[in-house]
Amino acid sequence: MPQIIVVNHSGEESNVEASEGRTLMEAIRDNGFDELLALCGGCCSCATCHVHIDPAYMDKLPPMSEDENDLLDSSGHRNEYSRLSCQVPVTAALEGCKVTIAQED
Repeated sequence: MPQIIVVNHSGEESNVEASEGRTLMEAIRDNGFDELLALCGGCCSCATCHVHIDPAYMDKLPPMSEDENDLLDSSGHRNEYSRLSCQVPVTAALEGCKVTIAQED
């Protein structure tokens, strides 16, 4: 089970076990991070699970869909490392990845 590092809005880091086959959103939400709202439950229809991915891991992620890109465009906190955590599957390649919960818009 890969370990990821979740950074909350206060900058505090927590190690979280993430089950392969689930999404980053599920791993973060299920470990009690209320800052990650995930209002649509992972349907890629809102941007409330917006995170910033460690740059070293960006090439280990699946390509961003047009829908995800459009939703991220609505965020004032988007940067080149932005992803919707509901669209990022947990794999062994994410071991040690640092994921920062983006500020709310």
